[in-house]
Amino acid sequence: MFEAFVAGVEARLSWLPAWSVSLALFTLALALALTVHRIAYEIMTRIVAGWDLFWRSLVSRTYGPARFTVITLALSFAASVAPLSDTQAALIRHGLLICFVALVAWLAKTALHIWTTVYLRRFKLDAEDNLLARKHVTQTRILRRIAEILIVIIAFAAMLMTFDGVRQYGVSLLASAGAAGLVAGLALQPVLKNVFAGIQLAVTQPIRIDDAVLIEGEWGNVEEITSTYVVIRLWDWRRLILPLNYFMEKPFQNWTRDDAALIGTVMIYLDYATPIEAVRRKVEEIAAASKLWDRRVVNVQVTDFRQSTMEVRILVSAGTSPKVFDMRCEMREKLVAFLQREYPHALPRIRAEQTPPAQGAAVAAATVQ
Repeated sequence: MFEAFVAGVEARLSWLPAWSVSLALFTLALALALTVHRIAYEIMTRIVAGWDLFWRSLVSRTYGPARFTVITLALSFAASVAPLSDTQAALIRHGLLICFVALVAWLAKTALHIWTTVYLRRFKLDAEDNLLARKHVTQTRILRRIAEILIVIIAFAAMLMTFDGVRQYGVSLLASAGAAGLVAGLALQPVLKNVFAGIQLAVTQPIRIDDAVLIEGEWGNVEEITSTYVVIRLWDWRRLILPLNYFMEKPFQNWTRDDAALIGTVMIYLDYATPIEAVRRKVEEIAAASKLWDRRVVNVQVTDFRQSTMEVRILVSAGTSPKVFDMRCEMREKLVAFLQREYPHALPRIRAEQTPPAQGAAVAAATVQ
């Protein structure tokens, strides 16, 4: 039936030049494909307008691949109907084959993105205890980027293999390009190191998204992990960019590796006459009244003696690193206010011995003589 339809079309258009008929058919197929896709997309958009956010995002995300699919199918149909020579038909079919490979790669990347989005919807990074969420988000994002790179590489290789010359002489070209391959390998060594570091980072997870880290003398949170670098959001909103292999080769502090809770330290230097028990009771009172304290650790210890002061260390814990920082500041402010009000003599002072008047006069006379 299809062959009879094609024969009937060719018979009716036999009086026109072949190139004009082919151009008209391809133009008509393209216009028809765009029209059908636009109508279908508007219908689907109205259908999912009241549905869940995922379905609206799904329709929006598949707009490009769906249009490319309709255009490819329409052009394939036009190529089978148009009066083309063998060379023209082979060239157009080859181009459509490349478009089909690109379409498969595009659909694979879109499906990967949709799957990871659905998977990560179960985890919330803004939760109080987000350790599990940070673990899965980090693994999923790194592996997704690696998978996207592999999809692009495989699709590009498949496109090249559609050419007979590459398919026939591929092995000999690889065998004769040993020196060039060695140079390219050396040039791409930093890139390959980061790629393998990304795989190792996804498996071992020394850092995760939103981890609090102390690195290069700066404190901040892991904001983004790409396939080649990591973005650290510092406490003053600056961004520190580091390559992935940095975290495999150099030491750094991860304050939220297994638990977000931390112990903060407050050091204060007081006079030897300070009543330590009174300070200990006040520290416990300040911690108990604070909304930041997690009820786990509070401690006061004299850790050192100096020439004129003693060193007092206060330990207090909180649920997250920002809360620990705020808790330390609150402890300092309220403890200093307490000491100024109740024990002003406890604050460090510089003492000077005053010589009695009679003794001072005798010393002065002896000096003159």
